[in-house]
Order: sequence, then C-alpha cells, then structure tokens
Amino acid sequence: MSIRRSALGRRYAIIGTGALGGFYGGRLARAGCDVHFLLHSDYEHVREHGLRVDSVDGDFVLPSVHACGRAEDMPRCDVVAVTLKTTANHLLGELLPPVIADDGVVLVLQNGLGIEERVAEIVGADRVMGGLCFLCASKVGPGHIRHLDYGYITLAEYDSQARPRGITERMRAIGGDFKSAGIRIQYAEDLVLARWKKLIWNVPFNGLSVVLNTTTDRIMANEHSRALAEGLMREVAAAARAAAERKIEESFIRSQLDDTARMAPYSPSMLLDCRAGRPMEIEAIFGAALGAAATAKCPVPRIETLYRLLKFMDEGNRRGTTF
Repeated sequence: MSIRRSALGRRYAIIGTGALGGFYGGRLARAGCDVHFLLHSDYEHVREHGLRVDSVDGDFVLPSVHACGRAEDMPRCDVVAVTLKTTANHLLGELLPPVIADDGVVLVLQNGLGIEERVAEIVGADRVMGGLCFLCASKVGPGHIRHLDYGYITLAEYDSQARPRGITERMRAIGGDFKSAGIRIQYAEDLVLARWKKLIWNVPFNGLSVVLNTTTDRIMANEHSRALAEGLMREVAAAARAAAERKIEESFIRSQLDDTARMAPYSPSMLLDCRAGRPMEIEAIFGAALGAAATAKCPVPRIETLYRLLKFMDEGNRRGTTF
C-alpha cells in the first residue's frame, strides 16, 4: 500500500494532543510537515496561542498550528497518528473515518497489547501500523509540553495473524518524516515482539510508580522496589514466551534496568493520571498481558497483584476517594 505524497509532503493528523501528541506533532510541524491537531480541553488556548515545548533537546514555540476541536473539521490525512490514552479508544470509531485519506494509514502510538486490532476493525488491517514511543514527557499546562528524556519511536507493521511483516517501504517513508524532525526512529520486523518488549518497561514502572506513589529514580534507588521491578520484567518475558511464542533476551531486561537507572527522575503517565484523578490505562497494559498469560496457563503472580492494586486505586479515583 502506497502513501500519497503531495508537493507539501504527507499530511499528518494528531488524534489527541497530550504530551505525546503535542511533542511529536510539534516536532513534525516545526520541521515543515503539514500537521493537524485534534484537541479537546485546550482547543481554544492552542488555537489562539499555539504550542510550546520545553525540551532537553531545545525549547521551541509554534505560535500558530492547525488546531481542530472536532474530527469532522480536519482534512483527510495521509498519516493519522493515534496519541490518545487507550482509555478513550471507544471514540476511535467516530474519530478515524472522517480523517483518514483513501490511501492513508493509521499509526497507533499507544501503550499496551491488542490495540491495533480495534483500529483494524475500523479502517482495515492493511491500513494500520504500530508505533512504540520511548518518551519521558508530560503536559504541564494548556498547549505546554515538557520533554525530559528520550524520544525515539519504534515502527512496525500490523498483521491480523500476528506474523512478522518485515520492514516496508511505507515504514521507511513515514520514519523519514520523523527523522527529518529530529526524532530517532527504529524499525521492527515484528510488532507483536515489539509490543511485549515495551511492556517490559511499562508494567513495572507505570504500575509501581502508582502503588508506591513515587518516581522512577526512587524505584531504582531502593533494593526492594528494584528487585520487584526486575521480577515483574521477568514475568512479562515469561508471558511473551508462553502466550505469543516471542523470546525476550535477558540482555534486553538488563538494558531496560540500566537505562532507567540513568534516566532523569520521571513520573510515568499512569502516576500523573492517578494523581489527577483520571482513568488509568490499566486494561491495555496490565489486563491484556494478564489475559494472555492466563490463556497460556502461565502464572504471573506479581503482575496479577499489581493489576488488582491498580484496579482498587482506579475505582477509588472514580469515586473521589483520597489515598
């Protein structure tokens, strides 16, 4: 499937302009790409004042961007990047059809397992690509993103039969746009393996940051919480092997631990959501992994314990309970 390119280049839609969408969309727009942003709570602010990104790689301000408050007001786009939290994925059936061009692709830049399947039901399996974002950033105000560390993306093609698709021409084409915006891109032949590898970090550090109410540096600095993080990583690896027949090397687990120890102190997205009383991405990250492990009869007691603690806290948040 080809990706149309006009004289102005590929046209991008950012569906959900939070920390991730604001950062990557802002970088693409700064590099000269035609980018259209779908916003909700800060639509009026961004329409009037643009986007501001404070970044370890250099601050910048886009005083004027293509801001839209409704999907119906957006033009048809060649690449539709889904950067919503997965807790809002029930809206995708309404948001995607008006925006994607006839020969366009949906780039799913979200956390968790099984999320491309829902998008494929809406637009077709051959029009879906996955993206794994390794980004330490948060939204600190209306139209204001703070980028602390990292920023690279791993791209991989979706396959309805969970087979490796290799590295395709359209992956390289879209990756080239991100590279031109100063974003490091990696290409993966196997989306399923890439998503399980992302869980190696997301399960321990998103989950533990919430139940311990702390940042990544403090988790890594304490021998007990670090040991728990490492144990959770190994359960994710065991589940990937049992449920998806994907092997995650020990060296990858070690590199994730070492990289996190060197990382700037960071509050993962689930911790920020919990503190703000917002729904957390529990099902996409933890529930999906737990379900896959259960189907494969692979015991993952640490993940199950963390899942149930998070569900308790999330339900309390919804009731307005203070922890």
